[in-house]
This record gives sequence, C-alpha cells and structure tokens, in this order.
Amino acid sequence: MKAVVFNVSVPRYLAARGLGRFSESVVFGRLSGVGIRDVEEPQIPGPGWVKLSVKLAGICGTDVGNLTYSASPAMEPFGSFPAVPGHEILARVDELGPGVSHLQPGQRVVVDPMISCTVRGFPEGRQCPSCRVGLHCTCERGGEEGELTIGGRPLRRGLTIGYHHDLPGGWSQRVIAHESQLFPVPDELDDRTAALVEPLSIGMHAVLSSDLDSCGSVLVIGSGPIAAATIWSLRATGFRGDIVAQTKREHEAKLARALGATEAIRPEEARDVLIETGSWAYQPIVGPEVFSGGGFPAIFDCVGNASSLSQALRFASPRGRIVLLGCAAQIRRLDLTFVWARELEVKGFVGYGREHWEGQARHTFEVTLDLLTEHGHGLSGMVTHVFPLEQYRDALSAAANHRRSGAIKVLLEP
Repeated sequence: MKAVVFNVSVPRYLAARGLGRFSESVVFGRLSGVGIRDVEEPQIPGPGWVKLSVKLAGICGTDVGNLTYSASPAMEPFGSFPAVPGHEILARVDELGPGVSHLQPGQRVVVDPMISCTVRGFPEGRQCPSCRVGLHCTCERGGEEGELTIGGRPLRRGLTIGYHHDLPGGWSQRVIAHESQLFPVPDELDDRTAALVEPLSIGMHAVLSSDLDSCGSVLVIGSGPIAAATIWSLRATGFRGDIVAQTKREHEAKLARALGATEAIRPEEARDVLIETGSWAYQPIVGPEVFSGGGFPAIFDCVGNASSLSQALRFASPRGRIVLLGCAAQIRRLDLTFVWARELEVKGFVGYGREHWEGQARHTFEVTLDLLTEHGHGLSGMVTHVFPLEQYRDALSAAANHRRSGAIKVLLEP
C-alpha cells in the first residue's frame, strides 16, 4: 500500500535545523526523512483488532513540529521509527478480528490514536495507574515494549499511532487499531466534520477538566484548530461567559466568532481589552509593562511559545487558571514571577480520556460526537485544504506556512 513514511536520524536533524528555514526540500522534500513509499499492509495481530481503510487524515501542528525537528526531543524515547504519521483519522471498517462485536464492516469510525496498556496487551491487573483510571494519554508504559506481538516480535515502544513503527498512521491507505480505540460516527455527520473529532476532543478534554463555573470571561490565545476546538467546546458544553479570541488574521477571527467567541481581537489590541477588565498598567525600570487588577480568570494558551505564555502569565487575574494546550517546549528567558506573585494555577492537557459528563463516565470522543450532532453545524469550515496522499508535500507546505496559505486544518485523502 502507499504511505508517507518519516524516519529520524541525526544527519537529517542537523540538516533540517541548519537549512530548513531556507529550503522546504530539507524538511518535506527529497532531502528529508519524509517520503511516499510502498509499504507492507498491516495485518490484524489478534483478537479485538480491526483493519480500516483511511478516508481522511489530518495534519497537526505537532506533525509539522516533529517533521521539521523544531519540537523538543524530550518525547523521542516514546516513539519508534521509521513510522507512518497521521494521528487524526477518519476511517471505514474493512475487517474485524476475532471477538469484535460492536462494529460492522463498512461503518465509519474515528480513531483514538493514543496507545493504552490495553492496546499494548497488558491485562487489567498489570495496567499502569493512568490507564486504570481511564487517562491513557499519559500511559506510563510508553517507553516499554508491549506484550502484544506484531510480526513475530513484541509491540515496540510508543505513545501514539503515527509515531509508532508497528502501528501506521493515517497518512496511508490502511491502518489497524484495537476496538477500544474506535468510535462509530453518526450518519448525521459529514466526513469533514467527523475528521475533526480528534483535535476537537483535545479542546473538549481541557474544557471538561477545568472548573469554569465561576469564570465570567475566558481568553483563548491562538489561531489554529486547537484554539477553534476550545471555543467550540466551551459553547457546546454550556459556558455562558464572555470568550475573547485572540487571532492574527481575519478569516481566523471570522471562524472564532462563528464558533461562539464574544469578540475576536488581534494581538496588538489585547492590551486595550485587558485594560477594559479593570487592569492598571505599570512600567518597571526595565522590561515590558506589567498589570494589576482585573485580568482574565481563565486563559487557554493554544500556542505554547514564549510570547503566548508570557502574555498569559501577565494577563491572568489573581488565582487565575492558565490552561496550556499549545505544545510548549524549551523556552528561554520565560519570566515566571506571576506564577507565585499572583498564585496562578498552570495546568497542561494532552489528548483525551475518561470524562465525567452529565452524570456518566464517558470517553471524550463519545462526548464530542454527541455534541457534534447538536452543535456541529459549520464546523467543517475549519477544513480549509484537502489534498490527495500523493500531494503530501503541498499539504505539509500549506499546513506549515498557514500565514501564506490561509490554512486552518489541512487533510489528506488517501
């Protein structure tokens, strides 16, 4: 089958870091570790597994960061390469393994790509603490081999489909997944909306895990799919306060307002909006302005760079909550003064898991799918570009250069 394959090596890392800014060929093209290949089709490894044909697969900011080697190397021990990327997957059921009864061939499903102890083949009594409580995105066995065997050897290390040698991701024609990772898509949802379930669930998990009952206003920093997912999740779950969306371009602001933002502002307008909350500005002898009074009781940072984190720390009200959804990594000279001076709570979230929603324990994907059937109209507008698999370089270029392309969510269609 055809698949886009990514391999990691020190020479490619050095080339991408040194020359990537000058030539996309070094990071996405012929000189990179990314290329389309004929690879062996994955086979069902045992009971409870399912083979799928990929309908649509998303390109995530994390993918761009990893393929350009601009992400932190801290997570490298929790992957195995070469790998087929693509963790945002809408697929069709092709073949059921023994014991799978809740799915039917031809059915559309979305895939939870995170690899739990269950997927690794560990019985319930030997699962890690995170998996035991349904928060498998922080599975503590990600650096170990599993008990499941694929191709005659133990399942290799890895946290997620798409960065795993044995479990190809959605930038391919076919994938395999454990039944615990699969969630049927209601007929009411079109393919493009359904393809957004994974990124939407990231915002949903953060919203459902944050106590926002006493928050009259929320600031969402970011222009990409996770920021949009957060705004949609806030409104879909019933948040009635003001949502201020900080975006950079008009089409992103338009989307934020359509998803429920009270107002959409540009970064250069943020100071004035903060002052309107009752803040006073003060100028230290050296350094940027600081503020006191007013502020936002909750800030969702969906960027995770030095600028967004610094802003979140300065714009939060005393005892405010900063929710970190952007993949922050190594950040130099970040001033953490206001973490202690304002008694701020900073909490990060990754992925999804078991939620407590309307008196029930449910997977985030299930909550998201239910709410999409009620509040999902217009969400497919998040999808700005769709490319066939063979045009993966154009797709990656559009996703990486969204200022030029106008991309919000880019999909591949194998």
